[in-house]
Amino acid sequence: MPSRHPIRSIRSALRLTVLLAATALLANPVRAAGPIVRDANTIQLGDVTYRLDGVDAPELDQVCIDDHADSWSCGVDARDQLTRLVGGHSIHCDDLGPDKAHRKRHLGLCTVEGETVSLNQQVIRLGFAMNFQPSAKSQFDKDQAAARDDRKGIWKGCFVAPQEFRLGKKDGALLGGACRADKDREIRSVLFPQDLAMPPRCSIKGKFAVRARVTGNVGIYQLQGCRGYPTLTQPDRWFCSEDDAA
Repeated sequence: MPSRHPIRSIRSALRLTVLLAATALLANPVRAAGPIVRDANTIQLGDVTYRLDGVDAPELDQVCIDDHADSWSCGVDARDQLTRLVGGHSIHCDDLGPDKAHRKRHLGLCTVEGETVSLNQQVIRLGFAMNFQPSAKSQFDKDQAAARDDRKGIWKGCFVAPQEFRLGKKDGALLGGACRADKDREIRSVLFPQDLAMPPRCSIKGKFAVRARVTGNVGIYQLQGCRGYPTLTQPDRWFCSEDDAA
């Protein structure tokens, strides 16, 4: 028998379809076929940027020392390592909520489609990132300890923790298997060079504030169109986007 209220029936079906679609979205993690690796612990999926939860990797402009006492662009190499792990495959990220340290990003546990070990854990296992969990013991402590003992990635040489590099803390602890106490001053001059090289396509200049510990502001940054950009000849940091610098 035909329905007496066809319009009402169509509307009910549409509401049911929308409800089922919304339920499916909530039940499944965010997926994307073309992830963008921004640095060694940041991946962009569509309009959402995720920081790999529990991971702190070298910044793109960060310099480390290798096991032959030579400087190397460990931040760029760490990003390239994550890019190789992604390998152009689809990945999914469990959204763990907003990143309190960066208001425009979310925390994520991200995994390549078909794999069981997260990218978060893999980059630490390979020694190209440190575990980072400010409020509790990190779930990747054992992975970091193994990478450190085997002198993998950045652990093969000498470096400062990425967090201390971001803050310009030149007196922070030296980490890695090739740090020498009798070369402390020379090592720090390499890790914090006066002429910090600009990573490819990262042209935003940053300068630490002299009174940063008093004001709470880490520093300032200059875009290429800013009046003070040409006069800032020895930046303390380089950023690839204004989002990274803010």
